[in-house]
Amino acid sequence: MKPVAYGLNTDHWKNWMDQQGQPSWRADQVMNWLFQKRITDFKEMTNLPRDLRLRLADSFTLDPLTPLEVQTSRDGTVKFLFGLRDGHAIETVIMRHRYGNSVCVTTQVGCRIGCTFCASTLGGLKRNLEAGEIVAQVVAAQRFLDPKGERVRTVVVMGSGEPFENYEETMRFIRVINDPGGLRIGQRHITVSTSGVVPCIRKFAEEGLQVGLAVSLHAPNNELRSKLMPINRRYPLPELMDACRYYLELTGRRITFEYALIGGRNDGEEHAHELGQLLSGMKCLVNLIPVNFVPERNLQRTPREQILRFQRILQSYRVNTTIRREHGSDIDAACGQLRAKRIGVL
Repeated sequence: MKPVAYGLNTDHWKNWMDQQGQPSWRADQVMNWLFQKRITDFKEMTNLPRDLRLRLADSFTLDPLTPLEVQTSRDGTVKFLFGLRDGHAIETVIMRHRYGNSVCVTTQVGCRIGCTFCASTLGGLKRNLEAGEIVAQVVAAQRFLDPKGERVRTVVVMGSGEPFENYEETMRFIRVINDPGGLRIGQRHITVSTSGVVPCIRKFAEEGLQVGLAVSLHAPNNELRSKLMPINRRYPLPELMDACRYYLELTGRRITFEYALIGGRNDGEEHAHELGQLLSGMKCLVNLIPVNFVPERNLQRTPREQILRFQRILQSYRVNTTIRREHGSDIDAACGQLRAKRIGVL
């Protein structure tokens, strides 16, 4: 398959133009057509010579995503199911916040991490996405918002898959959407979430980026985390916390710890105290997530009062804590849920 044009930033396009015997400023023109005007055909690049437009069309594709289904929630959340060129499907979500629109992108087709509360891992991992396929999700979301005069303000790499198992393409994606000639999304408006791939957390700390880091924690001790998240057997909780402290030391940036509350599993007062002790003194935020119902998983939701009690206990340890506002509760909200239904896993 031809590479996706959205996977190149300005420097990449300058190199490509040089290889074609074209002046470097053509790169800026291409970036403008792709990301500002958001054209859908190379023929629309009318200020480029015809032979160059033909070479672009021969070398790249502009349409890696085919909309298969769009679900819109009463709260404004929009979930897309996109078909890929090889017949696989992925999800992308627009979430509406007071501070603007956030887009949640996917980095892999499926997932092999195996978290027991997640629909993304049902059916396993099929393949990694290339950077252009990840960028195309943001472009598609922006096209959806264009008629409303709205824009994508923030991007969270929290969709299906483990971004750090597709590390190089994820980093390339970040640099493309951050490019001043591209979508111009500031690094501080981008967050990458990981289930705890320790070597890549350390590598990410050394990138020198201002991009946020979120770590899916979901348990306050090693034994319970191994039951909920098989990746913990490879990178145990003590190693994960060491990597997080390394990240904090190098970057000075706050880490967000994601904690999905699962009824009767990890939501007791004893778990809250243990979590408070684990994170006390760290520059972090705990984001408590009422677990989404996934029929295949048969998970129980934690009652609201119990969630609030859990939050109060964490706050008693001076751990900053929020409760995630639910998005798309009346549609297939859970990561991977719409795709799983489409391929017949649920």
